[in-house]
Amino acid sequence: MSDAMSAAPAPGAGLLGKLMAAIRPEFRVDVFIPAPGELIFDLGSCRVPGCPRQPRTRQLCKGHYYRWQRRGKPDVEAFIADPGADPVGRSELTACAVAGCRFGAARQGLCVRHHGFWERAGKPHKRTWVASLPTVEDSDRRVCRLSFCTLWAQGRSPFCHNHKSRWYAVGSPEIEEFVRRCEAAGDDRFDFRPLEGKRQLRLELQYALQRRHDERQVNTHSSAVAPVIRLVAASGTASLLEWSMERWSEYYAAGRGSSHSQNGQLAFLRYAYTHLEDLVHGSGWESEFPRDVWELRRLGIDGTRARLRFDRIAQPWLRELAKRFVRWRLSIGRSVNQAVVDILALNRFSGFLADPRVAADELARVDRTVLERYLADLALDPRSTHSRSRDISSLNAFFHALRRHGWDQSLPANATYYPDDFPRPDKRLPRALAEHVMAQVEQPANLDRWHTPDGRALTLILMRCGLRVGDACHLSFDCIIRDGDGAAYLRYLNRKMKREALVPIDEEVEGEIAAQQQRVLERWPGGSRWLFPAPRMNPDGTRPLTTHSYRGQLDRWLERCDVRDEHGRPVHLTPHQWRHTFGTRLINRDVPQEVVRVLLDHSSGEMTAHYARLHDSTVRRHWEKARKVNIKGESVTVDPDGPLAEATWAKQRLGRVTQALPNGYCGLPVQRTCPHANTCLTCPMFVTTPEFLPQHREQRQQLLQIVSAAEARGQARVVEMNRQVLGNLEKIITGLEDDPGRPEVTADAS
Repeated sequence: MSDAMSAAPAPGAGLLGKLMAAIRPEFRVDVFIPAPGELIFDLGSCRVPGCPRQPRTRQLCKGHYYRWQRRGKPDVEAFIADPGADPVGRSELTACAVAGCRFGAARQGLCVRHHGFWERAGKPHKRTWVASLPTVEDSDRRVCRLSFCTLWAQGRSPFCHNHKSRWYAVGSPEIEEFVRRCEAAGDDRFDFRPLEGKRQLRLELQYALQRRHDERQVNTHSSAVAPVIRLVAASGTASLLEWSMERWSEYYAAGRGSSHSQNGQLAFLRYAYTHLEDLVHGSGWESEFPRDVWELRRLGIDGTRARLRFDRIAQPWLRELAKRFVRWRLSIGRSVNQAVVDILALNRFSGFLADPRVAADELARVDRTVLERYLADLALDPRSTHSRSRDISSLNAFFHALRRHGWDQSLPANATYYPDDFPRPDKRLPRALAEHVMAQVEQPANLDRWHTPDGRALTLILMRCGLRVGDACHLSFDCIIRDGDGAAYLRYLNRKMKREALVPIDEEVEGEIAAQQQRVLERWPGGSRWLFPAPRMNPDGTRPLTTHSYRGQLDRWLERCDVRDEHGRPVHLTPHQWRHTFGTRLINRDVPQEVVRVLLDHSSGEMTAHYARLHDSTVRRHWEKARKVNIKGESVTVDPDGPLAEATWAKQRLGRVTQALPNGYCGLPVQRTCPHANTCLTCPMFVTTPEFLPQHREQRQQLLQIVSAAEARGQARVVEMNRQVLGNLEKIITGLEDDPGRPEVTADAS
């Protein structure tokens, strides 16, 4: 073992007193036996019907498992059907052979009293003698104190003869303690007797067990705790804190190995060590602020085991200011993730200041010149533009807080970053999934491949409602509200914006939520505040499903469904891509941008505008690829790389909105007057595509009817005008239906 490990600090002098004050009497015992039904200690019950003992191996209690072994390990189901008598410890003890006598058999099948009568009678043939005795009638006798024993108590003892003997055999402990042990025969128990004579170690592990009980998050059984008790007892230490956790891990590995089945043992040892440290150091800002590594649980920040490390900031003066800055940021409601980002930015800046070429050994030297030099270093950083911008933003917030709160007046006035200093971000389009992929994941048969109905319901909500995965995992149990018309809405907490939001839902999603609520109530009859409680290590249903857990389930589901992209490669997607897909679909269906902003609960229209830009790009791409013909049936093309490509597309886009036609598009600039009012099929500026073929065919049929009727009435002028339009229409239809390989005519971009 290394010297650093062996030089761990000694435990605090007041730890023993704190332990004595913290541990409740029910945990300060030689053998702790959890009460029946204690969720974190409950292993279930033996598979043998009626057996109250907890399972050990093959879901059988210890007694039934050994009996199964002695029978030659038959089929387990056949053994369960005929397990034999009750296991030792819970079966009825032998009563006196005399009819009606409920005293325990003590000698030769008789109770003490009847055995004396038999001896004084000269020990005749026992069966004949017993048969000659009248039936004993004494229903007022006291019964043995143990609930499963119906024999009469012996003398003044609260137990029957046999249980009284057992009580003497184990040293005549306190009556209630003996009863508790007998009642829990075969149940899980935590035996601290190996730590006899090591008072503080014993209290430390009892304290850890009490904390596990109170937190009610992780199932804890003696199979994980008992080896730790024996290991600690053999270590020769007086307290867990005599060694560092690293040294305990080495000692554990040397004595127990590193088998996966023993991970729960080492986890309990770490748990005990961590909570002892918390007990020694206390909690709150007064005890945690001076430390260079903050444990967030000691600051009352629930739901995280994160640490904030300031020990990597080399300059003491910068480290103290960083602590004040981060404490202030947490106090005003900034997230833990933001605090981590701030610390990482200050870590990198600290490394820059420590460079001998910079040598900024005090805050007064951190001026604009130094910051510009740091900008030059950041420009060469291989990280993304977003990451570098985050660093600059955190540093700027740090400098602003120093000036605003007066933490250090020596900061130069020009130590700041300006908007132009931030790297220009890359323009990124939403990462919407291709419809080819969405068709696979939305297929009902694939949705049914989820191994849990909870995952299926959550996936459907993500796809149909566009929620962030963290918000969906934290949906409250009662998350549906209705308006005056009875329409259903999903209410959720937008945790990024720290506000509640609503999104309308369809009947299928509403039905999935109702089914999920029923499943939650079946598993946790007392209810849960979450629609999706964590499935494991959550006996009370108090913890929500984590995003990490859902992502793992999602990857396994995609693998089972064999979802592939257009190139036949397996698809890996993130839950957030469903949010992008939701927004993109709405925009592509011409839902107004403001409506999309409300549905996605964006604070401004800037983010929603990304989806609108994607929509514009998609429409333009289809326009460029689509076959376009004029009134002569000649193909029209627009060079997407030509000098007028952008201007031509802008003209087309404006025309689609302001000069929309039922059967095509007008190519005339909006600024010019149309000389062909209502005669688009004779207009040289008219352009159409195959999507309008149904309208053209319908119009051709109508024109044929008009021409036939006009010929019958002798209306030559009407026949002439409509035959010209009909001729153009025939050319258009033929051109759209013909092979696209024919020569094309370049459109006039004027």
